[in-house]
Amino acid sequence: MTQPTMIRRVGPVRPLLTTALRLAAARVPVLPLRAGKVPFGNCPGCRDNACGGRPVMKAAGICACPRVCHGWAAATTNPAVISSPAWAPAWRTAAAVAYHPGGAGLTVVDLDDADAIAWARASLPATRTVATTRGEHWIYRGVMGSSNGVRPGIDIKSKMQYARYLGPGTGCLADLPDAVRALAVRQPRPARTAHTPMAAGLARGGACPHRTPAYLERGIAMAEQRITSAASAVHATVYRTFLAVLSTHGRCGCLTDAHITRLFTAAQTKGESARHCTEAWTNARTAMGM
Repeated sequence: MTQPTMIRRVGPVRPLLTTALRLAAARVPVLPLRAGKVPFGNCPGCRDNACGGRPVMKAAGICACPRVCHGWAAATTNPAVISSPAWAPAWRTAAAVAYHPGGAGLTVVDLDDADAIAWARASLPATRTVATTRGEHWIYRGVMGSSNGVRPGIDIKSKMQYARYLGPGTGCLADLPDAVRALAVRQPRPARTAHTPMAAGLARGGACPHRTPAYLERGIAMAEQRITSAASAVHATVYRTFLAVLSTHGRCGCLTDAHITRLFTAAQTKGESARHCTEAWTNARTAMGM
């Protein structure tokens, strides 16, 4: 099939597009990544939630935007979409092909360094392995929730996440083991008294302002909106937003992992990596003396 002129005349586009179409034919949802291993940001029509918002909305079919501007949720197996004029500008500047593991029925255990690889070899069943720049992707058959930092140097990518396609890898796919599912189960935190964030705040004479859940919910929603509305300086906006959330809600013990995940998700829809989110959150906590 003859490719559109705008795609054919750019050298790097053809192999990326060919790879994407081949993966799509194997029912693996794909999307282009720009330099830095990050997805393309919202187009003008979807910016500021004009389309109805989050990537999950697009995945559910609510956003009808034809562009590749909703991160992992833009991934598709439809060859007409992948090679369409709407995706052509992204392919012209794309640096890699990514895929949505959960959409392909897969889970990727992303091992970032030699220590993580050594742990996996000693703890997890062998499966298909793909070499990365710094480590390895171990790919299993099965779907689970994605989670970052489950162990030092280890992320899990499945639902609502994307992974770079780095080749077919070696070995045979194994079923997703309980050992990987267990990695994402957060252990209950030990009970603390005088040293809890809430107790520390009250000890200074402060009072928890979250008398109703609506106060905290409104604050998190406003923070999400601030991040997704950023038209430039996304790194700085994410950090300042994290700092603002912590300054208002960080010392009374009301913030939960679910709230933090919402903020990280908003940042990642703007192209921030999970690692950058973690670093920004850590730096904001440090700045607040937490």
